Amino acid sequence: MTRRRDDVIGRLLLRLAAVLHRTVASDKANSRWLARRDRAIRAARHRGVPLEELAARLGLTPSWIRQVLAGKKPAEPPSVEEAA
Repeated sequence: MTRRRDDVIGRLLLRLAAVLHRTVASDKANSRWLARRDRAIRAARHRGVPLEELAARLGLTPSWIRQVLAGKKPAEPPSVEEAA
């Protein structure tokens, strides 16, 4: 039962990380929101969500997720406006 609960909680944390990522991926983003997003990524991984699923759900590379999990501050990926 604990395994299932951890799986459900991990997936909820992953959804939170995805929402926070979409919310703060603009010029108006501030460091507090990014820190919350990174904590949600770490918490989801701690609850057993695979690295590949974290990367796919957030639209980021696995190496970027590894940097977040290691506590490093990776450069933010370019936003859609900057890429266009």
